[in-house]
Amino acid sequence: MEKYLAPWMTAHRLTALVGHAGTGKTEVAVNLVLALAAAGEKTALADLDVVNPYFRSRERRDMFRERGIRFVSSSQSLVDADLPALPAELNALLEDQSLRSVLDIGGDSGARVLSRYRHRLAGQDRQLLFVLNTRRPQVNTPEAAAWNIRRIEDIMGLPVDGIVNNTHLCGETTAQDVLDGAELAETVSYMTGIPVVCHTAARSIAERLPELAEPVFPIDIYMKKPWER
Repeated sequence: MEKYLAPWMTAHRLTALVGHAGTGKTEVAVNLVLALAAAGEKTALADLDVVNPYFRSRERRDMFRERGIRFVSSSQSLVDADLPALPAELNALLEDQSLRSVLDIGGDSGARVLSRYRHRLAGQDRQLLFVLNTRRPQVNTPEAAAWNIRRIEDIMGLPVDGIVNNTHLCGETTAQDVLDGAELAETVSYMTGIPVVCHTAARSIAERLPELAEPVFPIDIYMKKPWER
């Protein structure tokens, strides 16, 4: 992976990715922590996705180990519980000021998990980024997306600091999908006062995008459904 670091990637020590289920938070989280590690940062990834059985970053545990990335996850045996057990290592991750850490938060349940740490997170050098896939029916209008942001903020007890346009249709994604997502994300930003920090796109698509106001983060696809492997 090339050493690609935009200012939003290193602006804060902790980055938590939140959003509606199925928007691609895990893919963004995995690519972000790999980019940080490739640039020589001491990194960690916390997989707190207790919702989606298909896209868990823990599936790439060996890859993280090979690249020197510290990895912690919620208990595999309790992923279906209302309040799953959180690893003790998460406390150490929050306390270690030498780490650039990425928190992969899964859907509403993940936001409730994160709310248990809101008092500790409030004093951290952190950013909470809302991952927006405008091709998902629950967030495909500015009003619906803005409502989801405010709902997640209420659940977490913490404000969202930025929006990541991660609009895609898996293998059917086109450059126009990303551009449509960028336009809708800008409208959501205007409505909420929350800035768009970047746009993501698979590398083959990123190369064909025109210049946008915010940086484009080219990503590789690591998280595939079981029948795609």
